This record gives sequence, structure tokens and C-alpha cells, in this order.
Amino acid sequence: MNFLLEKQLNLLDYALASLWRRKLKNLGIMSVFAGVICLVASFQFLTASLTATAQDLLAEAPEIVVQQMSAGRQEALPLSYLSSLEELNGVRTVAPRIWGYYFSEISGANYTVLAVDPSVMPKGDRLFQAVEGQLPSGPGEAVLGSGVAADLKLAGRRSFSLFRPDLTLKPMQMVGVFKPDTDLLTADLIYTTPDAARDLFAIPADHCTDLCVYVANPREIGTIAKKISVILPGTRVLTRPQISQTYRVVFGWRSGFASICLLSALAAFVILAWDKASGLSAEEKREIAILKVLGWQTGDILLLRCWESLIAAGLAWLLGCTAAYLHVFWLGGALFKPVMLGWSVIHPQLRLLPVVSTADLLLIFTMSVVPYLAATVIPAWRAAITPPDAAIR
Repeated sequence: MNFLLEKQLNLLDYALASLWRRKLKNLGIMSVFAGVICLVASFQFLTASLTATAQDLLAEAPEIVVQQMSAGRQEALPLSYLSSLEELNGVRTVAPRIWGYYFSEISGANYTVLAVDPSVMPKGDRLFQAVEGQLPSGPGEAVLGSGVAADLKLAGRRSFSLFRPDLTLKPMQMVGVFKPDTDLLTADLIYTTPDAARDLFAIPADHCTDLCVYVANPREIGTIAKKISVILPGTRVLTRPQISQTYRVVFGWRSGFASICLLSALAAFVILAWDKASGLSAEEKREIAILKVLGWQTGDILLLRCWESLIAAGLAWLLGCTAAYLHVFWLGGALFKPVMLGWSVIHPQLRLLPVVSTADLLLIFTMSVVPYLAATVIPAWRAAITPPDAAIR
């Protein structure tokens, strides 16, 4: 056992010396390899962080949302449905919600206008913690997301106006802004009172956009959702797990699409490594031949090349993952964040949660280091079985 360990240590020592003799070539390969790994790892880290941030922010979302559908489109829902839902066993409370999209012709951005009474929400007091200022209470008062506040260019003013459907102006007053750590959900949000939202969208007083249903036992979400579908036919019933899954699918799809594009760059690098390893220089072939003359076996030479490739690829993987971590969690994923967050004019200024799992690191290692090892060791084996007298001339 000691002999095998000593042998591997000697091979490792010789591999380090061999890499150092050709340091400029190896540093160039490692730099390019680390850059490719950094791009792939950035998408993995960014996807995991955005998913974790979304799950954290959705933890206080209603368990079930009920919407009225007509001809495949959402429309206003009668408040008379409220009593039917409150009578169901397992339902804690039901909160009417008014919301919609407002298009700004000046900037081309879509704002999300939302109104709900926090007093009927189970944890409505937590809404105060997400706001710098105060919650809206009077006519036309509103809390703005950071993206909306920047897009309106209020420049110290608090008053602004929005157009109603009949093109008359609806005066509004900013009384607070949402904190930056909620930007993923609130960057494009205008939170106001139910009366102001109904006036802006011309929604009747006895209607709302949808109903938020809060369930006492989370295990009964699916059962209660099925009951709602039965007693309120024609409605669409959305559960919080479904919404969370949608976020995971959207982020995963975008990350997967971009990663496939980057895998072409990784494949090109592996092909380059194969080409370089297949065309060993005369000095490298002579070195292998001399080692065989000195008594080295083919397996020893392969172990040596494995150590060399593993050291180079391992360092490149470590540097690439470190650079990806700094890019995503220190620089906010500046290169790829527009791809992940979509087409919206207003992009949230995120404070991403550092989420790095062992599974992601192993996936990056498997996609990058393993192909590189195969691309360098196999040509080395072909050179190792060459008769020594053919290489020493």
C-alpha cells in the first residue's frame, strides 16, 4: 500500500514538473478552458439563485388563486363568489384582489397595478416590512416598485398621473417604495387601494380581478382547489406549488437553452484539445520514448498523462467556478441576467442569494473536465504504445 502511494506521489511530482516545463502552453489552455467553464457555471449558479429567490419571495403568496375565464381570457370576477369559498372546510380567509397591466407609451414599459386589503390577509402586517414609507390608504395613494419609480422620473415629486380606459387622467400620489430585496416581484409594481385600482381600470364595485384563498392546512391545497373547480365552474384555479413550478420551468428553460449554446463552445474546446494532444510534438514523443527505455510501462505513462490533464483541468474548473461565483453573486450576473429575466423594459435590480449546490458543481465538472480528460489521455495512449526506437532518431 505504501509502495502504491509513493508511486502516485512520484508521478504527481513528475507531472507538476512536466507542466511547469511547458508553462506558457499550459497556462494558455487553462485560461481558455477556465473562461468556457465560467460561462457554463454562471448560468447554473444564476438559475439556482433566481429559483431560490423566487421560492423565498413566494413563501407568503396565497395558497390558491381563483380567476374567472371567458373564451380563454381572464375577466372580472363577481364578489358574490366570496361567500361560497368562505364556506369551504379548510379555508382560513378569502381576499379579493384587483390587478392589471398599465402600458406606458412614454417608456414602452408595462407596470403591474395591484390592490388588496392587507387587513384580510393572514400575514398582511408583513407587507409593512417590505415598504419604505407607508401603505396607501387615501384616494389615489400608491407604493411604487423601484423600477417604476425610476421609469416615472419623478425627480423628487410625489404626484403622477395615469390614463384611464377613456383616456381621462387618474391622479396618483406616491407614499412609499418597495425595498430592493423584493425587486424580483415588485420592480414593476404599483400597489394602491382597491377603490383607486377599480377607478383606474373601470372595474365595477361588485367585481374584482381574482380571489386569493388562504388555506389552513397546506396539505389540503390540492383537495380544496378541486372543490373550488366543482362549485365554481368556468373559473381557473391556480395553486402556489403550480406558480412555483412555473418559475422553475421558466428559469430552467432559459438556462438550458443558453447552456446548450455554450456547450458548442465547450465542444469546440474539447476538439481543439484532442487535436493538440493528437499532434504531440517531437520533444513530447521523445520524452515518452525515453521513459519507456528507462523501464516505464504504458500504464505508468498513461497515469502520468492523467495526472497532468487532471491538474490542468481541475485548476481550470476551480478558476472557472470561482470566476462564475464572483460574476453572479458580486456583479449580479450582469452578462446573462437580461436573458434570464426576459424581455421586459423594467428589469429588477436583484440581490441574488448565494446558492451553490454540490450537484451543480458535479454537473459542471462532468460536462467540462471529463471530456477534456478523454480528449488528452487517449492520444497519449496512442503515443505510449509506439515503439521507442520509432520516436528516438
